[in-house]
Amino acid sequence: MKDALHELLENALDRLRRDGVLGAPAPDFVIERTRSREHGDFACNVAMLLAKQAGKKPRDLATAIVAALPANPLVAKVEIAGPGFINFFLSDAAWHEEIRRVLREGAHYGHGKSGAGRAVGVEFVSANPTGPLHVGHARAAAIGDTLSRLFSATGWKVYREYYYNDAGAQIQNLALSVQARAKGIEPEDPRWPADGYRGDYIRDVAKEYVAGASIDAGGERITAKRDPDDLDAVRRFSVAWLRREQDADLRAFGVEFDVYFLESSLYTDAKVQQVVDRIGAEEHSYEADGALWLRATEFGDDKDRVMRKSDGTYTYFVPDVAYHLSKWERGYKRAITELGADHHGSLARVRAGLQALGIGIPKDWPEYVLHQMVTVVKGGAEVKISKRAGSYVTLRDLIDMAGLDATRYFLIARKSDSQLVFDIDLARAQTNDNPVYYVQYAHARVCSVQRQMHERSIVFEQRDALKHLDRLDSDHARDVMVEISRFPEIVEAAAENREPHLLAQYLRELAGAFHVWYNAEQFLVDDEAQRNARVALAYATRQVLANGLAMLGVSAPQTM
Repeated sequence: MKDALHELLENALDRLRRDGVLGAPAPDFVIERTRSREHGDFACNVAMLLAKQAGKKPRDLATAIVAALPANPLVAKVEIAGPGFINFFLSDAAWHEEIRRVLREGAHYGHGKSGAGRAVGVEFVSANPTGPLHVGHARAAAIGDTLSRLFSATGWKVYREYYYNDAGAQIQNLALSVQARAKGIEPEDPRWPADGYRGDYIRDVAKEYVAGASIDAGGERITAKRDPDDLDAVRRFSVAWLRREQDADLRAFGVEFDVYFLESSLYTDAKVQQVVDRIGAEEHSYEADGALWLRATEFGDDKDRVMRKSDGTYTYFVPDVAYHLSKWERGYKRAITELGADHHGSLARVRAGLQALGIGIPKDWPEYVLHQMVTVVKGGAEVKISKRAGSYVTLRDLIDMAGLDATRYFLIARKSDSQLVFDIDLARAQTNDNPVYYVQYAHARVCSVQRQMHERSIVFEQRDALKHLDRLDSDHARDVMVEISRFPEIVEAAAENREPHLLAQYLRELAGAFHVWYNAEQFLVDDEAQRNARVALAYATRQVLANGLAMLGVSAPQTM
């Protein structure tokens, strides 16, 4: 609908330019839905943007624009409000046409082409393979996977990417922990590694290592050497074991990846050193105090940053620069990196490092999505402990306690940079207070109507229904049609602004409008034209709910 109004306005502006009222092309103007129906359905600010250029008062220019608008059956009337807003009141035919479009496009309704087949890489989760995935990783998985689905729906070629931090001190601590368990050393023993991992899963890894188990992970098979003194063998087996477990948990969560990238490859392929050398060749680094520094302040950071410490090791952001350079070289026109909010401090230095390479990477590339902490509550008390992981709640725990659908929906429902309280009792409740139940129940209600029609041998005549959509004349039915028409805009905005929670909120609002209408009017009335029209709107609602839930990775049940 916005596109149709935009075209009408462009036609009017072209006419005014031909008449000499306007000169240069109009700047980007905004068409927005109004907050109150008394101000119309959509409002536009174009007259205020062009008034100075035209040498007219905004309201006078708005009057000229309205007079130049072509007639269109989708527009009932146009008014000028305030300092010069142009308010559009749509006709009933506009809402009816949107219902026809839903039923015509089916599962493709809400999809767009703004991505134009360009490549976008979405990196998310990227957990260290040192333990089970925790609730923070679960939120990252829900956000990243939903964003990937939204990008796909808006015409992007999406590559889901997982960056394995399989190098560094944490992996060494993992190996030492498994080695200790393999030798029969318990966490309470003074010989236990100072920074060792204490979860029960370490005992499981050690048990399988000593037994000589084989693990398939990352496209290769790793067989345990059984020798607890061979720390490199312990390390390789432990990483493979945990990669396998993390992959299994993610699959259970409905998440799969197209690309797995190993941090260790950046060192074995000398990519980190190449980045450092390139930055030096561009004269964006210098030596001081025995360390090598990046001139990060030249690229907007608040201070220069150490790249290579005096002991010869690299600081952690340097491999991140090398990794993101690989994304650029792989053709990602857009790169999204989803991280926990605790990584906020590294964003500016990674971007500065990419700028310092001097190869034309935009200063706002990559784009970041940061998520805040998740607090799990059950019975009014915080849940902190997992039997398996020891010190934290895992992704698997959440699925077991709340179910897959509720887990995914709840982790998406709030803006990612807001802290989230995950209430297990609410997620399991079959009441309208539970948002995922509320949305799914709306879908199931339409399916129930269809079953009732079958039981009563009532045949839905869609062709007839589309001829009688004017029978949808109640305010409640109109509210549902208006909500349905918002869906393509919500999908586009959620993808473009990297805000998947917008979709979850929208589905709850659509479900709310439907429930009110369902409770106010009978669908299976004797009047055939009335019945068909109402069933057509119900089916359109079901389709939009199903399309939106699919983008969240949540099921659309037929019965509840």
